[in-house]
Amino acid sequence: MAGIDDTLEFHPLNIAVLTVSDTRNASNDSSGGYLADSLVAAGHALAGRAIVVDTAEAIAAQVTQWADDPAIDVILTTGGTGFSPRDVTPEAIRPLFRREMDGFSVLFHLASRETVGLSTLQSRACAGQVGDSFVFCLPGSTGACRDGWTMVLRDELDSRYRPCSLAGQIPRLRAVCA
Repeated sequence: MAGIDDTLEFHPLNIAVLTVSDTRNASNDSSGGYLADSLVAAGHALAGRAIVVDTAEAIAAQVTQWADDPAIDVILTTGGTGFSPRDVTPEAIRPLFRREMDGFSVLFHLASRETVGLSTLQSRACAGQVGDSFVFCLPGSTGACRDGWTMVLRDELDSRYRPCSLAGQIPRLRAVCA
């Protein structure tokens, strides 16, 4: 049966949080704050946190910098996944993917449909690997980040999740989480 196996050891991941916004700053970044607080509460390490403007160049530069850092396992982005003219997160990050994770978008939309109904269609949430780092692009609302974290990412990033967890695909954990 799928779920957390409490008999196994928990292996914390190093996770960075990137907020994509022209209007948010450290004092009003509720979605980035939610993700940072949630990953720390789950036992992971906050490996970095930044806010960049809604330009493909700024987004790609920050994600590339973090993905090139072997100390960062996972990157969570929030913002820029909708349909306004400034929403360019998927366009900035998809060219960086060496592998895309189609199932994340599917699971995110299934989870999000429970809370926002058909409005989930307005999100272009996506995920994949940049180098060996996993990158998950979430919408900018705190509610969407809550849906993505509690209904998808929290368990999938927990090394104790069975039958398997993405933690087992992190190079430094392959031998212990296989």
